[in-house]
Amino acid sequence: MADKSKMACNKPKKSDRAGKKKMVKACSGGKEKLIHFGAKGYGHNYSAAARKSFKARHKCSSATNKLTARYWACKNLWAGKGGSTKSSPKSKRGKY
Repeated sequence: MADKSKMACNKPKKSDRAGKKKMVKACSGGKEKLIHFGAKGYGHNYSAAARKSFKARHKCSSATNKLTARYWACKNLWAGKGGSTKSSPKSKRGKY
């Protein structure tokens, strides 16, 4: 388990929780919270279309609270170009 007291504020790093990609000690308004975000097993930010869909589905334009996983997923995993080299989870399925 990560020691929150030794972590820097608002600096995401690899998560130690099973099933999560990243964790961050979120600091905002005098509050601190350890947040794990990003589902392992899925790529992130693998195409412009996926980025657009994610941002619309999670309403990233209104994600302003640093104490939420939504904010960090939008800001860290899905912001800008690039990201995971994993392809879309849908591309692994066979054709019907």
